[in-house]
Amino acid sequence: MEAKQPILLNESNRKKLFGTYDGESENIDRLKQYYFKSDIYESLISDQPLKILIGNKGVGKSAMFKVAYAEAKEKGFMAINLVPDDVAEIWEKQDEIDIIKVRKWKHALTENIAKRVLQELDLFDPNISNTIVSLGHKIFTILAKSIESIKQSQTLSSKQTTRIDNFLASKEIVVYLDDIDRNWQNRKESVKIITTLIAAMRSLANDNPGLSFKLALRLDVYRAVRASDESADKWEDALVYLSYKVHDIFVFLIKRILTFYGEKIDDSKIMKTSQNALAQNLKPVFEPTFQGKGKWKDVEMKTVLTSLIRNRPRDLVKLCAESAKEAFKNGESVIKTEHILAILPKYSESIIDDTIGEYGSELSQIDKLLYGMKPSKKEKSAEDAFKYTTKQLHDKLFNIMQNTNFKFASGAAMTNRALKDFLYKINFITARKGDENGKIIRFNYEENQKLSLPYMEEHYEWEVHLAYRWILTPDSIDEVFKKISLQ
Repeated sequence: MEAKQPILLNESNRKKLFGTYDGESENIDRLKQYYFKSDIYESLISDQPLKILIGNKGVGKSAMFKVAYAEAKEKGFMAINLVPDDVAEIWEKQDEIDIIKVRKWKHALTENIAKRVLQELDLFDPNISNTIVSLGHKIFTILAKSIESIKQSQTLSSKQTTRIDNFLASKEIVVYLDDIDRNWQNRKESVKIITTLIAAMRSLANDNPGLSFKLALRLDVYRAVRASDESADKWEDALVYLSYKVHDIFVFLIKRILTFYGEKIDDSKIMKTSQNALAQNLKPVFEPTFQGKGKWKDVEMKTVLTSLIRNRPRDLVKLCAESAKEAFKNGESVIKTEHILAILPKYSESIIDDTIGEYGSELSQIDKLLYGMKPSKKEKSAEDAFKYTTKQLHDKLFNIMQNTNFKFASGAAMTNRALKDFLYKINFITARKGDENGKIIRFNYEENQKLSLPYMEEHYEWEVHLAYRWILTPDSIDEVFKKISLQ
């Protein structure tokens, strides 16, 4: 096979190689080239009345929705994509009782779905709102009556007539709702909005056979809703959890590179390929080894890339895209060590900013907690300034609490242990433990939620994830190389 040649790392090629930070901005044709259709994807697109995709911010929910929506359209399904602006008025009044909020959700969804279906059929009915009022939430009955009225008053093309007949014969509508928790705050009012939305979707789907909903929710939003909704057990079978291991994310990067160069990929085969074998495909884009210092000297590039990211594909997109941008700025066509080093503080700061934005509604002054984890003078002299025993971590958090009045939006009691659990939940810290061979095994919250419990935590140490450390380390990068191991 002909050797792959380095390319010009301009903005266009960077996006084709690594993608965009948000799935909804991704070019759909390129996205489908490198997208993995896992069992999670198959579960999402199944013909069930309701599917709720759960995952952390940046894990790829929007990308999965975009692929699923596009493929539904290609197969001829009536697929509708609703965005927060379509139902913005529902968020404005947050003091209504549940039954009224459910009713408003049902009306808003019915009206938006009906109007969107007519738009897809190139039809317009100025009386659609009145039809909804008179017929309630029987969506297919509303559309049938509206279409019949339009047929009597307008001349339709043969193409329109065929599309209308196909739709009326199939009586299937798939509705996608992504980013609906954009205005989320972890308060009872916001919880009520989501719980009543789910209740409204379930009711509409039951009343309209052939109507189905796909809803995407952040993991933290789902947890708050699940804890507050007594009827949540009734829709647990609708849940689809989206999460990835770091190895999976590295495979995604390799597939992006290979498909960029025009190769056809067998997904099942590439997922079973070892990282060492996969890493050979980094060569046209990255130099093979990281030319760092200390514990980072001559480390394989794949190890550096996978160590600097959380279990979120967006982290690797950011790291690669920003490094490629730095390489392009310096006239290089291969991403080298100096390009990655140049962007690490900015990258680390963006990860902290993302975390503050994602979880700031749950904890007041979250920025002071995260930046408060900066090593003290005493900690800087340790072998690893970001590694703690459970007692050391509790003590550090207790000291941070003395200067800031933290409050959980949920009203939960504020203790140093509660803050430690929070840091673990948001993936700011990971649990670590050495095995019998001295190898360090790490766990994040998604992999094991129980490690922060009192009867488990004493068996583990804790460390700040490497992605955050660069912005928390005011000293030279040389100190980072010297003290932080990539083991």
